[in-house]
Amino acid sequence: MTAQAQVRVSPLSIASIILSMTIAAIGSGIMATYVPFVLTQSGETWAARLAVPALAFGGLLGCVLAGPLIRRVGHARLFACSMAMVIIGAVLVAADLPAAWWILARAIYGAASNVNFIIAQSWLNHAASNEWRGRAMSFFYMAFVLALGGGAWLFGQVPADSNLAPLIVVFVTALSILPIGLTRLPNPPAPASVSVNVKMAWKISPVGLVGVLASGGLSMVVQGFTPIYATLNGVTQGEVALLMLVMQTGLLFVQYPLGIISDRLDRRVVLLFTCGLIVVAGFAALMVSFTTFVLLMIVFLVFGGAVETVYSVANAHANDRADPGDFVPLSSTLLVAWSTAATIVPLCITFLAPVLGQQTFIYAIILVATAYGLYIVFRLKERGPAPEDERETHEMRSAQMPNAAIMTEPGAAEAQAEAKAQG
Repeated sequence: MTAQAQVRVSPLSIASIILSMTIAAIGSGIMATYVPFVLTQSGETWAARLAVPALAFGGLLGCVLAGPLIRRVGHARLFACSMAMVIIGAVLVAADLPAAWWILARAIYGAASNVNFIIAQSWLNHAASNEWRGRAMSFFYMAFVLALGGGAWLFGQVPADSNLAPLIVVFVTALSILPIGLTRLPNPPAPASVSVNVKMAWKISPVGLVGVLASGGLSMVVQGFTPIYATLNGVTQGEVALLMLVMQTGLLFVQYPLGIISDRLDRRVVLLFTCGLIVVAGFAALMVSFTTFVLLMIVFLVFGGAVETVYSVANAHANDRADPGDFVPLSSTLLVAWSTAATIVPLCITFLAPVLGQQTFIYAIILVATAYGLYIVFRLKERGPAPEDERETHEMRSAQMPNAAIMTEPGAAEAQAEAKAQG
């Protein structure tokens, strides 16, 4: 066995990638809470709202540009460059510039973060063996999302009326370059190009495609507008930070158990239940008082976890029905679909909120979840129950980190097909 092969089969070999992305997630969590809180408190609520679709649009650009850039300079160099772009965005915020610059900073971060996700997922997919790839990816997603929550909590511990928070982001982002910069892992092969085929994805799994579209809007809306909503209602900095931390734990307390259930039941039934859970949480959010903050946190924990569940289970349902040769274009299509919906839905809310009120985003979440739930009912009546032998094992995934691993490595389709065949 060669030294390179030994590196590839060791679970410890991926620690540098996960450590780098986890450290970077702390900075992301700080900025995701700092920007909406400070802009809203300063009366620039329009900018706080517009920063949400700007973030998603930047992410869409990152999806398109990642492949060509990786082919040009390689994974390691591009990772350092994209982290540098994150630092530039944080500096723009720290420089006390007009609010429009903050919107640009969020767009820059969106592009850089998606490039980082694609690089990390590609590297993990290449380094991990079939025996433990699923566990590695699940641990990666869990560590990243919990670090996002930790970053949000850390924001609550620093003064919001200074530029200390974005300066901490600069520090941790620079720190995150070191582990992956010193890794001995070989660079993955040049990535495949993004191949978007909506017609094919629709043919394979309408419920999966529509579910990923729904989760794009739901995830960006609930994560982007919740801190704005809380700040407008007089919630303190520390409580906003705690609220954002609690929302991230939905990955453990909501998505994980529902994902396990989806391995045993028709995934569409689980998705239908999840849509109902989102609707119930939405009406609870409309009625719960900000004076009962513990109850409010529980409601938004369910919100965040249920949205994560829609993304992961819809992805799994689509892959259940795909042939091995369709994995790459299907993954590319779902990634672009997620990013497109994550841009359009928050943009609509941004323009409607000044007219319809600050709870517009909650009504939008209820509407999207209801529409998707009704569509699932239609498909269940039309297609009947899904055969159990079509299902692959559910993996923990985050809607805040759309899965791009399979589209960034030419051999990923074959690797996933082999893993699926093994059980």
